[in-house]
Amino acid sequence: MDRNNIIGFVLLAILFTVWITVNNSNNEKSIIAKKHQDSIELAKINKMATDSLKAVAAVTQSKTDTARIIAKDSTAVQIKQEPKDVTIENNLLALTVTNTGAGIKGIRLKKYKTSRENEKGDEVREPLYLQNVSGNLIEYILPLANGTLLSTGSLPSQVEKSGNKIVVTTALPANATLEQNYTFDSATYQIDYEAKIIGNPGLDNSKRVSIHWVNDIMPLEKNHTYERTYSTMYFKEVGESSDYISYSKDKTLKLDGKKLEWISNLNQFFNSTWIPEQPFENAELSIKQGTENDKYLKKTDAKVAIPAAFNTGASFKMKMYTGPNEFDRLRAYKNGMEDLVQFGSSIMGSINRWVIRPIFKFLGSFMSSQGLVILLLTLFVKLALWPLTYKMIYSQSKMSSLKPQLDKLKAKYGDDSQKIQMETMSLYREFGVNPLGGCLPMLLQMPIWFALYRFFPAAIEFRQAPFLWATDLSSYDVFFKFPFHVPMLGSHLSLFTVLWTVTTLLYTWYNFKKIDTTTTAANPALKYMQYIMPVFFMAFFNSFASGLTCYLVFSNIINIVQTVVTKNYLISQDKIQREMDAYKKKPKKKGGFSERLGEMLKEQQRIAEQRNNSKK
Repeated sequence: MDRNNIIGFVLLAILFTVWITVNNSNNEKSIIAKKHQDSIELAKINKMATDSLKAVAAVTQSKTDTARIIAKDSTAVQIKQEPKDVTIENNLLALTVTNTGAGIKGIRLKKYKTSRENEKGDEVREPLYLQNVSGNLIEYILPLANGTLLSTGSLPSQVEKSGNKIVVTTALPANATLEQNYTFDSATYQIDYEAKIIGNPGLDNSKRVSIHWVNDIMPLEKNHTYERTYSTMYFKEVGESSDYISYSKDKTLKLDGKKLEWISNLNQFFNSTWIPEQPFENAELSIKQGTENDKYLKKTDAKVAIPAAFNTGASFKMKMYTGPNEFDRLRAYKNGMEDLVQFGSSIMGSINRWVIRPIFKFLGSFMSSQGLVILLLTLFVKLALWPLTYKMIYSQSKMSSLKPQLDKLKAKYGDDSQKIQMETMSLYREFGVNPLGGCLPMLLQMPIWFALYRFFPAAIEFRQAPFLWATDLSSYDVFFKFPFHVPMLGSHLSLFTVLWTVTTLLYTWYNFKKIDTTTTAANPALKYMQYIMPVFFMAFFNSFASGLTCYLVFSNIINIVQTVVTKNYLISQDKIQREMDAYKKKPKKKGGFSERLGEMLKEQQRIAEQRNNSKK
């Protein structure tokens, strides 16, 4: 490096140092100015807090510890006071409201328990609470005439019990107070809520008062993976279908100019929903996805404007539903809240809501065991599909009758798979065998399988319902605990999943052992795939709802019984052979799927032969 380069670098370093020094000086001046402005604002806020304390003393005639005033932001302060909680309860829930933040401290659902696994892997059940996290927040944001926003969650409050009502009184400026009332009767999960402002705290009448609701959706089930999947924030615009923010991403949604009939924080089987008497407006809704290190599944944040004109003495009323995702109970509100039950959308959701759910409800009225209800549902489905199942087995029996001829084709053409496939189709066409005849019953059952895939993790009727060794049909059953984590399987082994895998392999082996040449001559890999796939899906079903795997086990057992009985007692092979021989003698119609498929195979065979000849 020469002298000129060194001088250049030194000059650049000097200029850079000067720039940083000047910039820092400007920042320090900005900070000093900002601190001066904040001190002015803080003086205003401290005066507001002093007025609030005087109002509390006048309303409640109680002492409040005002030794410490902490600035929360530029528009609100936080007052330290002695905590006090008040609880009211009915047959279904217990509501606890606290003066700290003037909000709900927790709601215990008396008929339900949480479920989790302790360090030893044993299932532990404890009382179930909603909205019981200290970081949760319910506050009003009041626009004041001086241009500031007052957050009531930081102001001193008093909470009292009056019969079946909780009254929360929060001091506001100018000796005004915010009064919130919580009431409910003895047979509902609904809390009736009313809020009003007594006096005039100096509101800006040109702006709307808003409610700010922050809630951590906490884990309540042992299978956190599926609970996290099914938890989110829902809302419903007036005149529109219900919608949600996001299940899997952090997202903020602004609904300026929109009116909402309700907003809801949704767990897998429970929800906390606000239903205003008059629609919310100008909502800003957001959700944050919890990580493995967070105690919560999701964190939701909702800010909504309310239509109540507090400055004229009007009150704001809403219903708070805090309870289970019971379809009929939610549908009774007639506002689309039944969509909170995660049965799925489009055709799968319709099958669950209007076919499977009513059948389960009807069968459940005769017996208390949900496992036996699943068995009866399986029998119902199998009986409904029996005519098609019989045709499938009959078609398989016809293919079995052709096995000797197919074996000869394989011996004759060796490894020429295309030639074997072409001759096989010709043989089918000659004897009137439809190789796809057994697919229709399977295809018709697939929508039911897909629907049940969403049904069992969403229907609260199966939550913690025991059957045989399973303690909870809405979650996985644990037959064996591994001392370590097994890739794809996890730390447990589900017996229902193992039984499904074994019965699937048995059914496959029995059903295709006599027609194996037909199905695998052209592509031998298919012979192994039909046995590999059940083992592969075993890892998928191992952590799924045991209600579904229980259904699949029952379905396989009934399939095996139907097939064995039908092939050995209801179908005559001699009759089938006579029918096929008679069909062989009939003149064949041109066209049809089998003939087109045969022509396509012939064309492929011709192209393959041309390629082989060109290589030679």
